[in-house]
Amino acid sequence: MRRTLITFGAALTLLLSFSSAQARDLQGRLGLGYNSEFANLNTYYGVPGVSLKYALTRDLAFEGVIGIATTSPSNTVTALKLFKNLFFETNLNFYGMLGGGIVSANSKSGAQFIGGFGAEFFIPGVESLGFSMETGGSFDRLSGSYVFRTLGVSFLNAGMHFYF
Repeated sequence: MRRTLITFGAALTLLLSFSSAQARDLQGRLGLGYNSEFANLNTYYGVPGVSLKYALTRDLAFEGVIGIATTSPSNTVTALKLFKNLFFETNLNFYGMLGGGIVSANSKSGAQFIGGFGAEFFIPGVESLGFSMETGGSFDRLSGSYVFRTLGVSFLNAGMHFYF
């Protein structure tokens, strides 16, 4: 567990060390949407999470994810993600991301950590609606043993946000 935390800390340091990008400026804007990339979605009675994404600065944003299904057995997700814009296109932000959360499914619970790269794209003329795609890796203990998976999710799972 200590080694996992050291690796997570090193990845966070690397992610935050990139120089400032000229990405679409979402600073101070709040996005309401969904996130369905955590491990509990792939289980029986899987549940996506409702998410709030907030851009702290032009380059940094964070997202909180909460999801629950009151079925028996219950299924939940509570997670946080951090985003760092790496470079910019006119209607596209490329970013690095790290996340972690507590997930439960089928009477089992565990932690999950994700990391990788992604892009959030905006339809020209509709700058308040962002669609995300992400790739990277996932490390969890939901099944009772440690599992590493590659991660590749479209906007159907990585999320969509309506910015205010």
